[in-house]
Amino acid sequence: MTPEQREELIRLLQQGEDLSPEWARILFPPEKREYELVYHGKEREEDILANTLAVPLQPVRTFGKNGDGWHNMLIFGDNLQAMKSLLELKKAGKLCNADGTPGVRLVYIDPPFGTGDEYAITDDLRAYSAKMQGSRFIEFLRKRLVLLRELLSDDGSIYIRIDYHFGHFIKVITDEVFGPQFFQNEIVINRFKRQLRGLKGFNVATDCLFLYSKGSDFVFAEQMRTRLCSFCGQEKEPDWHHMVSPGLRNPPERTILGRRLLPPRGQHWKYKQTRIEEMEKEGRIRINQTVGYTDLNGKRIQGLPEFLQTQDTPVDSNWTDLRGYVLSSRYPTENPEELLERAVRASSLEGDLVLDAFAGSGTTCAVAEKLGRRWIGIDCGKLAIYTIQKRMLNLRREIGNKGPVLQPKPFTLYNAGLYDFSQLKALPWESWRFFALQLFQCRDEPHKIGGIPLDGYLKGSSVLVFNHQKQPGIRIDEATIRSLHEALGSRVGRRLFMIAPALTFDFQQDYLDLDDVRYYALRIPYSIIHELHQREFTALKQPADEMAVNDTVEAVGFDFIRTPELDYDCGVARRKGELLAEAFLRIKTFKSEAVVREPPRRKGNRETLSMLMLDFDYDGEVFVQDAVFFADGIEKAGWEVRFPVESVGRQVMAVFIDIYGNEAREVIPGAKLGHVAAAASKTKKKGGRK
Repeated sequence: MTPEQREELIRLLQQGEDLSPEWARILFPPEKREYELVYHGKEREEDILANTLAVPLQPVRTFGKNGDGWHNMLIFGDNLQAMKSLLELKKAGKLCNADGTPGVRLVYIDPPFGTGDEYAITDDLRAYSAKMQGSRFIEFLRKRLVLLRELLSDDGSIYIRIDYHFGHFIKVITDEVFGPQFFQNEIVINRFKRQLRGLKGFNVATDCLFLYSKGSDFVFAEQMRTRLCSFCGQEKEPDWHHMVSPGLRNPPERTILGRRLLPPRGQHWKYKQTRIEEMEKEGRIRINQTVGYTDLNGKRIQGLPEFLQTQDTPVDSNWTDLRGYVLSSRYPTENPEELLERAVRASSLEGDLVLDAFAGSGTTCAVAEKLGRRWIGIDCGKLAIYTIQKRMLNLRREIGNKGPVLQPKPFTLYNAGLYDFSQLKALPWESWRFFALQLFQCRDEPHKIGGIPLDGYLKGSSVLVFNHQKQPGIRIDEATIRSLHEALGSRVGRRLFMIAPALTFDFQQDYLDLDDVRYYALRIPYSIIHELHQREFTALKQPADEMAVNDTVEAVGFDFIRTPELDYDCGVARRKGELLAEAFLRIKTFKSEAVVREPPRRKGNRETLSMLMLDFDYDGEVFVQDAVFFADGIEKAGWEVRFPVESVGRQVMAVFIDIYGNEAREVIPGAKLGHVAAAASKTKKKGGRK
């Protein structure tokens, strides 16, 4: 138990408050496991839960109207920090299934596999690189499994997709996190169907899903599928089979179509009496008079019972009847909707919460929407976020993204760890105060010392959120701190934390000491994360090339959006020797700022560019990504991108994204890129738009 946890426990007991279930694991830790995986950098579960920074969720935009009071959630940010914030919502009773059960009923994740390899789907389409390897990757995933376990409802389940490289390690750590007694299945699924020759081993064609429940009582509904031929994998036509299996069983006799029969020597009847009677009513039992046999007593019997095989059969742990990775959204490593349909139907009910912490192309979110579930998707990549946004606005009703248009229930896009400061400053005071306390993980508990109203506690010490709206233009300097110290004195303890916008403070130090009291300055937008959390701030990195789309990355702390500076040219041009005109966009300058600075990867003033996304027919309201160009490819093309003139609508939106996720948006009149009024009718309509 950490000192902070001990203080919190004493406070709860003194105030007579009920203890949440999470305290059971802290007060009564499980006995030492029979086996566990030992490696460098492994943290205690208690430390993971205590030290993970919960970053507030800032709403960016809500899509759709009406609903049942719940808005589905699409979150951009580090999933560990985002899940810690979701856990706070669960504790507050704000993360519930439709039946009121707290927590998430179903989790599905397909994390990067941590191989250090680069994968390709086709010759021209790269899948991903998984650069985090070894114990770093194991601990990366384990920390997230700990948070996911806490987010699950007591009757919830989790599916974890993993490949052969680390599957054995992940199985051990998942046993540690959930308990080996709650391991339910290892499910075999397809990866890619490729006919590779010349290999020095068998081609790897499958991955696996580990299915764990949180407890012994979990939601599960049996799933059926069409019976397949064992040899060809095609649908199998119903046919008649002998009703016998090898081996002896007691009692041996059965009454079949009114006849009391013993099985053949060395065999037994395949079904119990009750099941036989059910099949007789269904017309699925017959006596084949052309077949004779000798029964257990040595008596010769003419006519062997047979049963008619049904078209459907219960789904077992072999799911290779479903497709492997697909390319429907042109996002690498996209899971097929049929796979998620089976998992969602089996392990959740309508109205239940479904979470994907590595949302990628958004298959989990799309299937949950189609099946009437609530959903939460988290991803640290801007490409994934815009891919999911587009996918949800262009949903088709049927699994496989077919059929008529399906208007999704309202969903809200959130930022977690990267915030728009201008929007925050415009919040009402109480909303600002709540955000500020959340940002630094403070306990919201107003109190007074020496007549001074204070807002909460951090690590057992008082917190003061300065009301910059009530006192516009207020400056916090040493004189302000001395005046505050005179009122508080030693009654405040050994330290006081002060939260205010960065420009409000008139001193550069992170703290000021007066007598035996240390006054900390917690600056918004950025402050002393290292002092508070013992870890340096690190920002999420966006990929500069296609190979890095699914890199395993982590963020610690928070930052604020800083719009990059940009200069570009655009127009219509023809490549030498080609007749067809193309629209072009040429980046002349691109400069961005961030808290974390690294040596530039390339020379010039465009070193922080990650990618450029285009909406060819921007409707003036919602950006819907039509194309993405990565910085490495743009650089090789002379910092220019080209695209067909015929794809250009009345206006084009270009979103320039730096490696930290900051955006610069430009709306370009279509006329500059070759659009003419006559071509307007040919422009492809996009679902979800009016």
